[in-house]
Amino acid sequence: MAPSTAIVEDDERAPSGWLARILRPWHRLESSITSAALLAMVLLPIAEMVVRLVAQRGIPGSGPFVQHLTLWVGFLGAALAAREDKLLALATGKLLPEGKWRNASRLLAGLVGAAVSTALAWASWELVAIERDGGAEIALGVEVWVGQIVLPIAFVVLALRLCWRSSGRWWGRGIALLGVAVGTVVAHQPELLDGRSALPGLVVLLVATVLGGPIFVAIGGAALVLFLADGIPAAAIPVETYRLSVSQYLAAIPLFTLTGFLLAEGRASERLLEVFRALFGWIPGGTAVVCAMLCAFFTVFTGGSGVTILALGGLLLQALLADRYPDRFSVGLLTASGSLGLLLPPALPLILFGIVAEISIEELFIGGILPGILLVVLIAAWGMRVGIISRAQRTPFEPRRAARSLWQSKWELLLPVFVVVAFLGGYATLVEVSALAAFFALIIQCVIHRDVSFSGVPRVLHECAVLVGGVLIILGVAMGLTSYLVDAQVAQGVLELVRDNIESKFVFLLCLNVFLLVVGCLMDIFSATMVVVPLILPLGAAFGIHPVHLGIIFIANLELGYLTPPVGLNLFLASYRFNRPLLEVYRASLPAFLILGVGVLLITYFPWLTLGILEWLGRV
Repeated sequence: MAPSTAIVEDDERAPSGWLARILRPWHRLESSITSAALLAMVLLPIAEMVVRLVAQRGIPGSGPFVQHLTLWVGFLGAALAAREDKLLALATGKLLPEGKWRNASRLLAGLVGAAVSTALAWASWELVAIERDGGAEIALGVEVWVGQIVLPIAFVVLALRLCWRSSGRWWGRGIALLGVAVGTVVAHQPELLDGRSALPGLVVLLVATVLGGPIFVAIGGAALVLFLADGIPAAAIPVETYRLSVSQYLAAIPLFTLTGFLLAEGRASERLLEVFRALFGWIPGGTAVVCAMLCAFFTVFTGGSGVTILALGGLLLQALLADRYPDRFSVGLLTASGSLGLLLPPALPLILFGIVAEISIEELFIGGILPGILLVVLIAAWGMRVGIISRAQRTPFEPRRAARSLWQSKWELLLPVFVVVAFLGGYATLVEVSALAAFFALIIQCVIHRDVSFSGVPRVLHECAVLVGGVLIILGVAMGLTSYLVDAQVAQGVLELVRDNIESKFVFLLCLNVFLLVVGCLMDIFSATMVVVPLILPLGAAFGIHPVHLGIIFIANLELGYLTPPVGLNLFLASYRFNRPLLEVYRASLPAFLILGVGVLLITYFPWLTLGILEWLGRV
């Protein structure tokens, strides 16, 4: 992202012995509350639809309750991610060799993370206290502060867990606890930073992040330092976090992510692999084409989170090697395909861009169809070429086999069609459609195919909440940083700088591509959307770029960033999943990087690919 999700390693930093026994009941309660909140997010919108259909009226407070449940799932999920060492972090921390330097980097990252989390906990408590005095209600007599109380609780837990994870020794954890003291002092004596340069604090945050500190600490800490240096109360950050969490569409992100997790948990990937091979395996490079299509299908729901490579990588690599594709090509294809699908509806980056840019998500869905298909076709064409050269094995087309596999996979294949038709047809809101998709996937896996037992559902909910928490906490604190950038008129300054130095729209788009490629290499697509989009929107408007086209350019470049050395997300995940040296993955992925780069340029300079269908529908 391209920070990578932290790869869990068995080490001395995990609680054990008597401490593990003491913490076990709390861990179970924590997981149960988070999973129950996520399940309630699925069921409440569906109940709302049913009541509206039967009684011609909705459930009082349904929408606001789902929005506040999103806040709870996001921040409790972040606490779970910290417990399991899965908070999103720059993959650069993994480049340090094991030993004293890696240990020192962990300790510094933990100390800084504890300081920032503690300061944000106090700032969140201030917000809760203000709301409690105000007495505002969510609905049905439940006051707003009840929904917000998860913020200080989660930040406190995060601070303590970052301290614990900072070292495998008690003395190291004691040093990291100094961060809690620093955060408390900063929160209670903000005048210490008022009027002072923010640069030293930003440098410390940058160093800690490069050494493997969580991304939310870097972004939230930057917002904290910048606000306090300008004399603005730190409570401005949780205010913006809360404002994002209760936005109209944000709940769709965890719900679509749950859909992807449920599909990946069972044998849906095997059924879809079979149907795609039966239909397309006969063409040259058929298995490679199938792998690209299948990865795109899953990434639509998982949002480029790495789940596609981790969940499908082993199965698809085995299929490619069995059909005599070269090993290096197979690794490169799957590394690249792990982010295919981010432009196809209902991909999560499209939803988030629409929220941040305040443009139609429906139009972004439509605008992403042709560009998304283009990138899949380019990777598939590469696979066909290699398949011909290497004389890879094909799967003869057999109508009866194709019909049988289609029938077995009919429910999975209908899912994206159902989502797009229901939303674009106006039959349900985006959140209702995402809830239905998750519920549909649950029924497919637990009732129809019985790949997942009902007793296994809590574990899937838990794993989904961990990933969602790692993403939503970044989005939440990024809103604070975005608010500062807006108040500081950074976007206007960048606009004036660009206008003074660039006159050509062609040159501007080229510079934008280079800039976004660097951003995609260094930031995850979600936090980049929160921080960068408000800056480039006025630039796009100044050069006459349609906002939907700008959104597709943005996401296409960030998708390419997953493959950009040295720290692209897919590169690290592929190295981990396929047990290959990182440099070997770099070499294997280079052809795909160049091919997708051509696709990004086509998307950038031929706006018809994005706007053509919208023009045909009379929406532009």
